[in-house]
Amino acid sequence: MANLKEVRNRITSVSSTQQITKAMKMVSAAKLKRATNAIVQLRPYANKLKELLANLSASLEDGSSPYLQEREPVRVLVVVVSSNRGLAGAFNANVIKTANNLIAEKYSKQLQAGNVSIVAIGKKSQEYYQRRKYNVIGNNNDLYLDLNFENASKITESIMEGFVNGDYDRVELVYNHFRNAAVQYLIAEQLLPVPKPEKQDEVKTANVDYILEPSQEEIVAQLIPKNIKIQLYRAVLDSNASEHGARMTAMDKATENAGDLLKALKLAYNQARQAAITTELTEIVSGAAALSSN
Repeated sequence: MANLKEVRNRITSVSSTQQITKAMKMVSAAKLKRATNAIVQLRPYANKLKELLANLSASLEDGSSPYLQEREPVRVLVVVVSSNRGLAGAFNANVIKTANNLIAEKYSKQLQAGNVSIVAIGKKSQEYYQRRKYNVIGNNNDLYLDLNFENASKITESIMEGFVNGDYDRVELVYNHFRNAAVQYLIAEQLLPVPKPEKQDEVKTANVDYILEPSQEEIVAQLIPKNIKIQLYRAVLDSNASEHGARMTAMDKATENAGDLLKALKLAYNQARQAAITTELTEIVSGAAALSSN
């Protein structure tokens, strides 16, 4: 009977866990809808602004904007966008792994010299790099509590200021790009200095003719900072949608696994109960036979 009690307790525990995972899946599904709407609405604007800036800045010299200046990457800043919460499968582990691989492959000398800094957006990456004694700048975990362009821009402005002042020679951005609820893929891209358009992009945009007022230089000077802010904000929105998609998928799988485990436990319970009943019947029959023989 002790085994039966243990199995019953496990069935109760797994049932409670299954209810929690079901609830978390539904909550993530509701949040995913809002997060998906936000990133889908921003993407066309962000892509068009990036394309427009590529057309305008293709003919400009590096010194025309402080955000275009290429320098030897002696001091590097890596912006790692994760989440504040876990229970999202390998979502956070993968983005941290991608950031670590980027640092190891491109900036190993800078890391050994202590010239790699981290801006962590999300508690999981913040805690990871702080535990490993990286130079983690600031605390941006509250951004997800009120995720909007204005709050994201404050982080971007501090990064841009550090780049202009020479605190960092290069800024890399690592985040999860949202494709759908089941698929998110990792992106590691250069944020600063603003990358120049590739040759094939120049060919595509060479025939575009703009009427510029007041001047190309002044327009680009205003567009570049705005574009940098938009690109970081887009990365955070992408990561936010990816987080909810990953959590919804993980909780769906956990609910399914709990159901399979419940079936196995109920089968084990019924087998143990049947064995116990059979043993009791055998003992009763044996006792009755012993009494009748006397």
